[in-house]
Amino acid sequence: MLKHKLIALSVALPLAMAMAATSAPGTPAAPVAKAASYQPSVEQAAAARLVYGILSDSRYVYRAKPLDDAMSMEIHRRFLEALDAQKLFFTQADITRFDAYRLRHDDAIKNQQLGAAYDIFRTYVKRVDERVAHANRLLAKPFDFSTNDTWLYDREDAAWAANGAELDKAWLNYVKNDALRLKLAGRSQEEIRKTLGKRYAGLAERVHELRSDDVFETFINAYATSIDPHTSYMSPRSAENFNMQMRLSLEGIGAVLQRQEEFVVIRTIVPGGPAGTGGKLKVGDRVVAVGQGASGPMTDVVGWRIDDVVELIRGKKGTQVRLDVLPAEAGADAKPTTIAIVRDKVKLEQQAAQKRVIDVDGRRIGVVELPTFYLDFEAKRRGDKDARSATADVARLLRELRAEKVDGVVIDLRDNGGGSLLEAVELTGLFIDTGPVVQVRETGGRVSIESDTVGGVAWDGPLAVLVNRSSASASEIFAAAIQDYGRGLIIGEPTFGKGTVQNLIDLDRFPRKDDVKFGQVKLTVAQFFRVDGGTTQHAGVVPDLQFPVTLDASEFGESSFDNALPASRIAQAAHVNVGNFTSLGPQLKARHKARVAKDAEFGWWAQDVATFRAERDKKTLSLNETVRRAERDRMEVQRKQREADRKAAGLGSDVLARADDGLSASERSVADQAAAEEAAKTRPDPLLRESAAILADALDLLSGNRALTAQVLPVTRQPTVWAE
Repeated sequence: MLKHKLIALSVALPLAMAMAATSAPGTPAAPVAKAASYQPSVEQAAAARLVYGILSDSRYVYRAKPLDDAMSMEIHRRFLEALDAQKLFFTQADITRFDAYRLRHDDAIKNQQLGAAYDIFRTYVKRVDERVAHANRLLAKPFDFSTNDTWLYDREDAAWAANGAELDKAWLNYVKNDALRLKLAGRSQEEIRKTLGKRYAGLAERVHELRSDDVFETFINAYATSIDPHTSYMSPRSAENFNMQMRLSLEGIGAVLQRQEEFVVIRTIVPGGPAGTGGKLKVGDRVVAVGQGASGPMTDVVGWRIDDVVELIRGKKGTQVRLDVLPAEAGADAKPTTIAIVRDKVKLEQQAAQKRVIDVDGRRIGVVELPTFYLDFEAKRRGDKDARSATADVARLLRELRAEKVDGVVIDLRDNGGGSLLEAVELTGLFIDTGPVVQVRETGGRVSIESDTVGGVAWDGPLAVLVNRSSASASEIFAAAIQDYGRGLIIGEPTFGKGTVQNLIDLDRFPRKDDVKFGQVKLTVAQFFRVDGGTTQHAGVVPDLQFPVTLDASEFGESSFDNALPASRIAQAAHVNVGNFTSLGPQLKARHKARVAKDAEFGWWAQDVATFRAERDKKTLSLNETVRRAERDRMEVQRKQREADRKAAGLGSDVLARADDGLSASERSVADQAAAEEAAKTRPDPLLRESAAILADALDLLSGNRALTAQVLPVTRQPTVWAE
């Protein structure tokens, strides 16, 4: 069941959990920094100059913008938003003082004088400390929950607090909401004070862990995203993590780590990886020290940033790392156990394409779930014919599904944010013979056509593509091509609406005298267009058969960005339509409507979407205990009724349906969270099941009806001779 949108305070800087991955082991700097130590380095100033040289050059950038006073004001606004998007730290007095910098960021980048950004950040750190101290003072006495106060949890459009007193009031409501959630979950006053005291202390600790390179990456991204929403700067560490995700492999121990209070905890263990061998390392175990090799000194990592711990655990295949570990069930003062692990190459199979088969009224529908359009770029550049790619994996899965004698295939691209443009083209080639897949308009207006040139197909049978609002970029290229060719049905929500192409430029490719790494720039170099000449920019791909919309375009998607490129149109590329599902539409929609009216799971999902949208539109929460308790009781009655209905229908319990416990993710048991995530994988998926049913409907309608088949599939498909 979708829950209330209870917004938790977060810091908009790179503090994500990471996978123990590849790189030479080393000893990072001490994890905690002081506000006074935030200063730009010579290397960062040089990197800023390199970024400026690229982003201001129309030979590189599709829509280059001058770095002038107007751009400086944009950089200023975006930097402040990155630090304090919810306006909970800075006051109007701070903003007024920062106004002196509004027209200076352009010259600062050009002249490699970045002090203004660091001054703003030092003020931010001070304000966080002040707010945390104020929150702790508020926790010293009980709250009055009998008032009619409200908490405005979406403060993005709020004005900056006029002064400290006004900000105090906002924080009073913020802390009251946190406390009320815990009280409604059955926590005592002392438990509430202890839990929130730790939570706010953790906020301050995470901010103080940020280093100069974090400030630099955030500031330069304020510049990059002022060009367009998809231009960005990646530090060397961020760039390596990105490349690791694209190649779906790493060299390390194969464990996902999570920060929990002062410890780094094992969140999940990659199946088949070194960490899982022998079963010595368990989910929930806490890493307290790391040593290199068989006898290297152990480095205490309690209180460290997670990415610093990851860097110590990373290393080359065949090398050894030793971990001092506190078992999940042991106390913080227990004696740690030393576990030696030999690093190896780890395949991230959970992020690769997967398959399954759904039975629908005698029809066997194969499903290929594709989380991203991945490609091992380095292996591809080397000419490695075995380079890991989404297309190669999907082709293998299609062969397996064909052997399993499925009647149709659904390609599930929900939440697939894109990836390699080349993979989008080659994946489309698995389903069409030869022909254009996407048109690309480059800087200067030249239009080129990316085509599938390999004859034959890997799957010539019935096809559907399932998308949602989070399907973007390469997903939209693939779905649009399938739709334009009439090759298959598109089902789901309108997609994200990203119609631009990005390239990576390695800043380390430029000549220099030292071995300092500068990172990478991802910049928009082209705009892509559909085969029919239209664009996915803003509008996305509109499905042939739509499900209820979860998020509006104004809230999430390309249309929500204030500087997105406009939509336009070019001439269509010559191609042969292999089908046209227009005449099937009314019958498919009628069958779909009748079926979901009887489908409890689909109906519950639609109800939850409607509830979520209604709650989101409120943007405020009552701080009156009576009101909130009544609301909680109503939701609990609804949850229990739904559980009873599920049981009566033989559907089993919903592992994700639970009352709000008032805790943040870092305050819950990591082992329990991992177990819930694993259980959720078997949770019913009414949207996928309905998509399979819609494809089965199309098969039924066309079966034996030559006249209708001639309208829908007028072109005889080519035989399956796709080259492996």
